[in-house]
Amino acid sequence: MNSAIVRKLLVRGMLAGLAAGVLAFVVAYLLGEPRVDAAIALEEAHSHAGGGAHEHEVEVVSRGLQSTAGLATGVLAYGVAFGGIVALAYCFALGRLGRFSPRATATLMAAGGLFAVYVVPFLKYPATPPAVGNPDTIGKRTALYGLMMLLSVLLALATVIIGKRLAPTLGNWWATVVACAGFAVVIGLAYAFLPPVNEVGHDFPATLLWQFRVASIGIQLTLWTGFGLLFGELAQRLLAPAERRVGVGAPASAAV
Repeated sequence: MNSAIVRKLLVRGMLAGLAAGVLAFVVAYLLGEPRVDAAIALEEAHSHAGGGAHEHEVEVVSRGLQSTAGLATGVLAYGVAFGGIVALAYCFALGRLGRFSPRATATLMAAGGLFAVYVVPFLKYPATPPAVGNPDTIGKRTALYGLMMLLSVLLALATVIIGKRLAPTLGNWWATVVACAGFAVVIGLAYAFLPPVNEVGHDFPATLLWQFRVASIGIQLTLWTGFGLLFGELAQRLLAPAERRVGVGAPASAAV
């Protein structure tokens, strides 16, 4: 793949990431922010009840600004960077995952990325709202989550490589089954041996915690799904223009 195509895919990936970031922002604002506000209110209520009189701290940035302009800036900037990184990975993966169209390859990459980058680490170290967690352990918790994410991504790549190498011997179906089983075994061992993190207080509402985690999943699902569909369409139009003009499945010579 020449540099001009890579550059065009990179631009399209960043644009798709920006659009997916807009969708993720809407979900975060509608589903995530109300749960964050509820958790902060609960934390402040416990602080006032347990600590007696506390002086009101002046906010450098108001909560209203954080939940609107601040959230939008962070999500959109993340979406652009995320889209560029995935687009570069797409350039490397295109044609190496199998005989898939550019659109299908983007969709598969988005689904695999969501699973490896977010779902697998989330099952071990799920997201928690602001009122949960000891501030002194934030460095440890971040490191453990990053380690789990890195391990999941590397194992996902290894699963694809092993599956392709086993395919000539076992066939595509059994090669996929064996490679995925190996992934599940190693991830299970990581779940068992990595230290747990359980800093949710007994008095924290279980419903609020559940709603916050569901909202977190919804945000990531929207981001990855939106990006996969949008970038897949843009990549298809760039890399297979004849198919777009003639029709899916029709030979290019039919247009002559």
